Amino acid sequence: MAPRILLVRHGQTAWSQAGKHTGRTDIPLLDQGRHGARLVGERLHRPPLSGLPGAEVLTSPLARARATCDIAGFGDRAETCDDLLEWDYGDYEGLAPDEIQERQPGWLLWRDGVPGGETAAEITARADAVVDRARSADRDLLVFAHGHLLRALGARWLGLPLDFGARIRLDPTSLSILGWAYAEPAIEAWNDTGHLTA
Repeated sequence: MAPRILLVRHGQTAWSQAGKHTGRTDIPLLDQGRHGARLVGERLHRPPLSGLPGAEVLTSPLARARATCDIAGFGDRAETCDDLLEWDYGDYEGLAPDEIQERQPGWLLWRDGVPGGETAAEITARADAVVDRARSADRDLLVFAHGHLLRALGARWLGLPLDFGARIRLDPTSLSILGWAYAEPAIEAWNDTGHLTA
């Protein structure tokens, strides 16, 4: 079986709801985020995924991702992985996009990076490490992590530059699947939130 990566973005937090850049600040899930985590967990445990027996499970060490993983029913199988930490937003941590635009008009994270934070090259290296880990095995990888980091994973899985991540948004507790088509890396599903509205 060709390995896939299944991506779950963490549930809603107060900062994600407000549109604030939440990198390394350890923000807890809102009740809405905990509910979404239960729903994505139910989906992952129903056919055709059926709990993904045999899959490796990784989670970011940050509380919002770990809690999403636990509530979804995968905490007992999960390994913490520092490569899944969210982008370190440095001086822009906790700021909304309009506040950043006031400081740096025309700013785009994927192109400009952040002062005092992580570079695009550092994020690319972390995403590539996760992609390499997935491709080196013969089983699926289920990942619980963060919006920008998971978008970076999507870009790098496809072999595209990091800034492709700017074009593929992710909502809280969405499910995405990176797989294969005609022996080439492909997106099987992206930003699927059907479990939240069913």
